[in-house]
Amino acid sequence: MCTFTLCTTAQTKIFNDTTYLQPVEVTAIRAADKSPFAKTTITQKEIQKNNLGQDLPFLLNQTPSIVVNSDAGNAVGYTGIRLRGTDASRINVTLNGIPYNDAESQGTFFVDLPDFSSSINTVQIQRGVGTSSNGAGAFGGSINLSTNELNKEKYAELNNSFGSFKTLKNTIKFGTGLLGKYFTVDGRISSIVSDGYIDRASSYLKSGYISAAYTTGKNSIRLNIFSGKEKTYQAWNGVAAYLLDTARTYNPSGTEKQGTPYENEVDNYTQTHYQLFYNRKLNNFWKGNIALFFTKGKGYYEQYKADEKLAEYRLANFTDGTTIITKTDLVRRLWLDNNFYGTIFSLQYKKKNTNYFWWWLQQIRWQTLW
Repeated sequence: MCTFTLCTTAQTKIFNDTTYLQPVEVTAIRAADKSPFAKTTITQKEIQKNNLGQDLPFLLNQTPSIVVNSDAGNAVGYTGIRLRGTDASRINVTLNGIPYNDAESQGTFFVDLPDFSSSINTVQIQRGVGTSSNGAGAFGGSINLSTNELNKEKYAELNNSFGSFKTLKNTIKFGTGLLGKYFTVDGRISSIVSDGYIDRASSYLKSGYISAAYTTGKNSIRLNIFSGKEKTYQAWNGVAAYLLDTARTYNPSGTEKQGTPYENEVDNYTQTHYQLFYNRKLNNFWKGNIALFFTKGKGYYEQYKADEKLAEYRLANFTDGTTIITKTDLVRRLWLDNNFYGTIFSLQYKKKNTNYFWWWLQQIRWQTLW
C-alpha cells in the first residue's frame, strides 16, 4: 500500500483572554487516566499513521483483546470486530458519547461511515466493565470515538492512498481555525474504491463530515453532520472450508443465476448522523452538558434468487400454455428505512479528589421494512 499527503497549515494569533474547553461531547462515558479500568487510548497521530483506507476495526487491530475480520478479504467494505471474544452486538460503541450501535440488531457497521478515521481525534477502548452506559450493552467492552477536539489553527490536507486489488482512497480535509476568537469549522470529504480480494467483492464508498463550533469561557456549542454511502458486492457468505486450498477467493453470492454470476448482487445503504452538543461551566465545581442526536439510514440489498415460489412473494400463479407456473427466477430488493433519535444529559461535580457524574439518556427508534 502506498500513500502520499499534501498538508498546509497557517498560524493564527491566540488571544490570552480566551479559555478553551475540553471537546464538546458527553464526557461521562470516558474513563479518566486514573480510573481503575482496563483501557487503551489511541491518539490521532497513531491513527493517521496507519490510515490507508481500511475500515476502522483494522486500525484498532493491534490493541489488546481485539480480533477483526473482513468480508472482502482486504479490510475494505464490510468488516467485523470482537473484543474479549464477544461480537459487535455486545460492544458499546459511541461517537462523541452518542450511541452508534444499530438500534435494531445492536451491531456496528463501520462500512456505513467510510474513512471516519480521518476525522477522529482519539479512540478509547475499555475492555470489560467500564464507564459507558449509553446505547448497547457493554459485555465485551466499549469503544468511544471522539471527533470534537477544538482546532485552533487553519489547515488543509489532501491524502491519497493506493494499493493491492485496485484499492484507492482520496481524502480532502480542511479547518478554518479560530474565527473571531470563538468560531471554528472543520470538514472532510472522502472516497474509497476497491475490487477486494474475494471474487467480485468490490466496494464503492463515499463520505462527508462537517463540524461547526462556537466556544467562550463558560459556554460551548457544536453541530456535527456526517454521512456515508456504501455500495458493496455481497461477500458475507464466506468460503467453504473444502475450497480453501483450491478456490479460496470463491464467492457464492450471485451464483444462483445460470452462467456468469449476477453482477448487481449488492448492498446499497446511506447513513447520516446529526449531533448537537451544548456544554456550560456553571461554576468552579459544576459543569453540565446536553446532546441531541438523530441518525437516518436508508438502503437495500439486491439478490438474484432461482426457482422461488411465487406464493412466497404474494404473487399469483400463472399459466404458460397448458402449464401452471408456480416458481420462477427473480431479482429481489429488501429495503430498510430507519430513524434513531434521542437526547443525553449529564451533570458533573468535581472538587479536589471528588468527582461525580449524573447522566440521563432517552432514545427512540422507528423503522420501515419492505
